[in-house]
Amino acid sequence: MLTSIHIQNFALIEHLDLDVSTGLTTITGETGAGKSIVLGALGLILGQRADLSVVRDSDSKCVVEAHFNLSSLDLKKVFEDLDLDHENHTILRRIILPSGKSRAFVNDLPVTLSVLQQLGGYLIDIHSQHDTRDLIRDSFQREVLDAHVAFETKNKKRSFLKVLSDYQRSFTEFKSLKRELKTLEEKEHNLIKENDYNIFLLGELEDFNLESIDLELLEEEQEQLGNVESIKEGLGMAFKIVNEDDHGVVEQLRSSIAAISGIKRFSSLYSEIDQRLSSTLVELEDIVETLEREFDNIEADPSRLAEIDETLNTIQNLFKKHQTDSISELIVIRDELAAKVLETSSLDKRKTELNKLLSEKHDQCTELSSELMGMRIMYKDSLEKKLDSQIQSLGMPHAQLNCKVESSDSFHNLGKDVVGLLFTANMGSTLKPIEKAASGGELSRVMLAIKSQLAVNKKLPTIIFDEIDTGVSGAIAEKMASIMQVMSKSMQVIAITHLPQIAARGHEHLLVEKKIDNEKTISNISKLDASARIEEIAQMLSGGKISDAARENARVLLQ
Repeated sequence: MLTSIHIQNFALIEHLDLDVSTGLTTITGETGAGKSIVLGALGLILGQRADLSVVRDSDSKCVVEAHFNLSSLDLKKVFEDLDLDHENHTILRRIILPSGKSRAFVNDLPVTLSVLQQLGGYLIDIHSQHDTRDLIRDSFQREVLDAHVAFETKNKKRSFLKVLSDYQRSFTEFKSLKRELKTLEEKEHNLIKENDYNIFLLGELEDFNLESIDLELLEEEQEQLGNVESIKEGLGMAFKIVNEDDHGVVEQLRSSIAAISGIKRFSSLYSEIDQRLSSTLVELEDIVETLEREFDNIEADPSRLAEIDETLNTIQNLFKKHQTDSISELIVIRDELAAKVLETSSLDKRKTELNKLLSEKHDQCTELSSELMGMRIMYKDSLEKKLDSQIQSLGMPHAQLNCKVESSDSFHNLGKDVVGLLFTANMGSTLKPIEKAASGGELSRVMLAIKSQLAVNKKLPTIIFDEIDTGVSGAIAEKMASIMQVMSKSMQVIAITHLPQIAARGHEHLLVEKKIDNEKTISNISKLDASARIEEIAQMLSGGKISDAARENARVLLQ
């Protein structure tokens, strides 16, 4: 519950420290005195966007701080999900700097507005007179029924919230499978368009045993076979020069060795020359054998040359087609193409698996959504009776509210059915969607009845009504006051009101007054004691000069 509010430099409030009690607190004051300013300030700490226009003194910062006692609320999981430390005494603070920048804190830890909004939703429900439009929202109408069903089944083994949790888990998996299937189908569509070409490219590359191809050797062999005559002529000439009978290099070298052999005993140098010439002769004789062998072996092979030319031309074309210049890169490209072709062929198998899983998950979602719908239908009558009783007591004796539950064609996060509220205020009239059947004043009373039921079902810690009593008076005002008083037994209720019947029911009464101080208009909020409260309610009753009769009526109301 809300325990205190600190407001500084906000709108007409210069400085305010206000303790808030449990039960029903009523706030009154003249029109324009600033009763709703507190709500605007609370809106800031609940994550609403900041506007520099709300800053009273543009040279100073605006601070709004609210203290909450959370000891009776089980919000540890909420704090964990928001990555916050849970504390029973929790402080929400919002600061607007003169520059216009806004900062938010939870227990002195900087947070985003999104965190304030999420946490604030568990702490305070603010209902202004304009919020009756919530009644026309499908999501709110569903929330009213679902909160009732959840409350009624909370102690059952298969509670509404348990079934809803199971459904939402299955629905999340169902959506995930649909996304995966859609992605797979898009991928398949793109791959199929490329697949024929990929198969063609892969076939071209697989026709060659790329790992066995030595490009340098092929090019060398091509050069040899393309120049057989020149090579043979060169080899023959070299052989003749080296091995000619009388004047060849071999015979002349032998003669040199013979000449040196006769003098090698005279010097170690001559002996070394003899050894070197002998070694050279051995090497030269080996060269002669090689020249003779190569000359005999080399011969033209047009078919082999044509084969090599074709192979090298094909490889060059592949290099150009795949924008590369190495066999190793062609091997990588070939393997990538093979993987793509294999992936395309394996997509059908995965699609079959996904469609099977999707069908199973669809059946599961259908079963669980039907269970949710069954619970809504089972418990909607009891909600209708409770709401009808409340609404009829608020000056609409023939009013009826009906919860319509119908199945839709598609799943959503809360099942498969559509929930709507039908209403009529008159006997014998046809039930119609509530936004078409109820006037503004009727919507306010219906909303109060619904909020009182939600307070029970959802165990809200604090609810604030901002002039929800607009357009009513007399006995209806008394009944509205009674409803708020009953609500305040299980939660904290704060009501901004202009009706004395409601103001008198408050356990605590706050008065908002607008004053002129140093030529500046300020709003001030004060707690009224017993005598001041009589005067304020008497003023509300008389509307002008307070009479003794008005004071007496005020005392009666306060009793």
